[in-house]
Amino acid sequence: METASTSVDFLPILFQVIVALGFVVVTLVATHYLGPKRKTADKLSTFEAGIKVIGNARQPFSIKYFLVAILFVLFDVEVIFMYPWAVNFRDLGMDGMIEMFVFMGTLLLGFIYVLKKKVLDWN
Repeated sequence: METASTSVDFLPILFQVIVALGFVVVTLVATHYLGPKRKTADKLSTFEAGIKVIGNARQPFSIKYFLVAILFVLFDVEVIFMYPWAVNFRDLGMDGMIEMFVFMGTLLLGFIYVLKKKVLDWN
């Protein structure tokens, strides 16, 4: 028999959140006031992997980069949906198998569409 939760049951969680947030705030404030304050031109300049800054950072570049990145995220997220199915495929039975084949077929059609549109060709 289950008993109803009361607000008192959540006090340890609330206390832990307050302590964690307090630690973050105290740490940020302490490092700001206690840390050294030596501002030099080298420290205030833009630093990108040890390469000297040349020109404007707002140069346009190929849209292909964004397309590949978006496709990677799209297909990567779809793979996440396969993990729960792989864990429970025996419990899902034949219906689960058919649904996964439909899902993977849809992904394959999307991938074929991407290949036909030559999105991944870099020439």
